[in-house]
Amino acid sequence: MTDHTTAESASEHSSAGFSVTVRLKIENVPGNFASITSKIAESRASLAEVTLRPSTFTHKIRDVTFNCCSEEHARSVISTLEDLPNATLIDWQDDTLAMHLGGKLRIAPTSLLHTADELSRAYTPGVARVCNRIHADPNSAFTYTIKRNSVAVVSDGTAVLGLGDIGPRAAMPVMEGKAVLFKQFADVDAYPICLDTKDTEEIIRTVKYISPGFGGINLEDISAPRCFEIEQRLRAELDIPVFHDDQHGTAVVVLAGLINACKITGKKLKDLRVVFNGFGASGVACARILHDAGVQNIVPCDSVGIVYKGRERLNSVKEELLQCMNLGNEKGTVADAMRGADVFIGVSKPGTITREMVKTMAKDAVVFALSNPIPEIMPDEIEGIARIIATGRSDYPNQVNNVLCFPGIFRGALDCNATDITKGMKLAAAHAIADSIDDASLAEDHIIPSIFGTNISSVVAERVKNAALLEGVTRQASEEPRRVERPHVKEW
Repeated sequence: MTDHTTAESASEHSSAGFSVTVRLKIENVPGNFASITSKIAESRASLAEVTLRPSTFTHKIRDVTFNCCSEEHARSVISTLEDLPNATLIDWQDDTLAMHLGGKLRIAPTSLLHTADELSRAYTPGVARVCNRIHADPNSAFTYTIKRNSVAVVSDGTAVLGLGDIGPRAAMPVMEGKAVLFKQFADVDAYPICLDTKDTEEIIRTVKYISPGFGGINLEDISAPRCFEIEQRLRAELDIPVFHDDQHGTAVVVLAGLINACKITGKKLKDLRVVFNGFGASGVACARILHDAGVQNIVPCDSVGIVYKGRERLNSVKEELLQCMNLGNEKGTVADAMRGADVFIGVSKPGTITREMVKTMAKDAVVFALSNPIPEIMPDEIEGIARIIATGRSDYPNQVNNVLCFPGIFRGALDCNATDITKGMKLAAAHAIADSIDDASLAEDHIIPSIFGTNISSVVAERVKNAALLEGVTRQASEEPRRVERPHVKEW
């Protein structure tokens, strides 16, 4: 299968990422609205929502939301609706762009100021007392400032989603989105910080300079191999948790999914042959956590083929991992590596594996095709061949989504004043996610939970907190002040 064919197959799927809402004035004649929805369906758009607006006896006003496959597809459907004989297109909006108008975040105070006395406590002169207390005991910043609940989401915009190096300004919507997820799912105050430099030393220095105001650092969308050094250095030089989500967030959820896949297939982690395609930031982190969890037979592949000792132009990270991976020093292509494999994990690009390659895998094969937005192979093509399939997409079962992981990990780390995010904390998070699906609910199309309708972040936070306490990476918290509950005072 070629990249083009895979992309074409994926483009046929409508998505809420390309949703459009139109406002239509429709003649109040039976069957008119049905004919309009038929037109939308004929245009390959998927009807999502209909809202009835104030109308008259002769005309109905309706807002109709439908999902499209691309911007071009959306414009084509709009053009069709402009030519309806029994309705008028009043207005329309691109729902994704509309959601981003003015950004997705705002700052709100925890206490509103109504009187001069409250102002004196929040600012001058009272605030000076708090400043002096922090000066005498720097750790009390975790008690008396937003530091106790804040994370900086830091990016240089060099590896954004599947878009690549688009720069710090274009990266802002992603970092804002990350901050929204932090707040909604774990009540962590996160701030998007996009740096206008690609220089490794400048990024490290800048993050260190801003670190006093934050309880944790979430590195995001920084290209490999620089991301490895940036995270490693910051972990060593800061006393707050530093976490590169593109690496470890993906890795934690992949491990959770694989733990549950083994429950279904009856195989054990230690006996699996796991093939990776894509050995950048995500692939390296996924391989590492699987090895830490007990997987012994891992064969990594990159754009050249199987990664083996002695191959030309190997970076230091790949050379290090070959001490515990591809121990047979196999050589060849991805197709060669996949023969007899129990698990394929793709973090590469669309169209890199075929149906025929999956057929050569072992019985009860597990395929995690995680390239986004278009996977290495579309699930429809290997249905009935692979027993368990996961992707990074929300329109298929078993979505490997980092949001299952990073809010809870930081929530747990912040709650115990952790100074680091360790291997044990990441393994604890993976097991928490896997355990959130009970045996009765576990199925081939349900090895990874949904973030919605669950308390997954709080479960992850508790497990991570316990692991941090066990590993001794927590800071002694300063004594908190007594807080007197005030009776409710009615505001006139």
